[in-house]
This record gives sequence, structure tokens and C-alpha cells, in this order.
Amino acid sequence: MERLVVATGNPGKIPEMAVYFEGMALELALKPPELEIEETGTTFMENAELKAAQVAIALGEWAIADDSGLAVAALGGAPGIYSARYGGSDGDAITRLLRELGDNPHREAEFICTLAVARPDGAIALRAEGQCAGEILMAPRGTGGFGYDPIFYVPEVGLTFAEMAPAQKDAISHRGRAFAQLLVDWPPA
Repeated sequence: MERLVVATGNPGKIPEMAVYFEGMALELALKPPELEIEETGTTFMENAELKAAQVAIALGEWAIADDSGLAVAALGGAPGIYSARYGGSDGDAITRLLRELGDNPHREAEFICTLAVARPDGAIALRAEGQCAGEILMAPRGTGGFGYDPIFYVPEVGLTFAEMAPAQKDAISHRGRAFAQLLVDWPPA
């Protein structure tokens, strides 16, 4: 495999994933914009597998997909698979989450990332999942990252994702842990 299609239309995913494949003879490419995949799964893994398989079949190439989000225990796991659509913007999603959580003292949460790699025939060759446990703060802290990063506090390092240097976040994040697991079995057979 020399080329791996990333099953997304988000160009920011290419450099984000490239960090984990550094030093490998592998070209990452975005799926064509006209190829739309509806995320109809009920779990992060179902959505990752669905996207990877459908893109692989449509293009006849190896494909990788991720699905990730934030699960807050006191909200029954919300926003979960709807994390990216929980508000009109990152700021709206944070505002909604903090409003719904209110003064609840139980603020445990985890970020979850699932990865799926599909062969050109759509069969799933590899899957991985990573989690990062943390807590939801009462107010945002930090200026880095994106999404829920300013309110996701990681007790083991005493910082929010938005306060961490990129390399530190990559090392302990849900995405970093999922890629570490995926790469144990790389390349897929």
C-alpha cells in the first residue's frame, strides 16, 4: 500500500493523521468531495467502519476513517456520536454542553477515537479505539486545540487539551492512543 485515502472531506485531517504515519512510505489523500458518506451508525466504531468501507469500495483503494467525540457521564454519554453537530460552532457546542451540565458536581468525561482501515474491497482490515479520561471544567481554559479542548481537563497532567502543547496532546489524547494501538499491527494484511 503506497496510498491511503482518508475518508473525510476535511483537509485538516491529512496533517493530523500524517504525524502518526511519519517515516512511512505512505501518501495520504482526501476522498473526493462528491463522495458523500452518511454516518448512520449508532457507535463511533460503526461510523468509522462505514466511512472506511464505503470510500474503499467506491475508489477501489485502501481507506482509513476515524470517528471521535466527547462522552459526558452525567449526560448519559452525550454529546457522543453527535459531538461535531452539538452546536453551530465550537463555541456554541461548549456553551450548550456547559448549560446542560449546569452545576452538576459529577463532571467525568472521556474523549473517544475509533479508527478503521478498509481494504479496496471494503473489508475492514484493522480497527482501533483510544480513550482519554478527564473532567469538564465550569469554564474554558487555554487557547490551543479545537472543539471541546478548552473545557476538557486531564487530571493526570493538570491541563486542558487547549493548554497543552501539540506534541503533549498527541501523546496522551484519545486519537494518539488509537493510532498507537492501530500501528502495532501496521501494515494491514
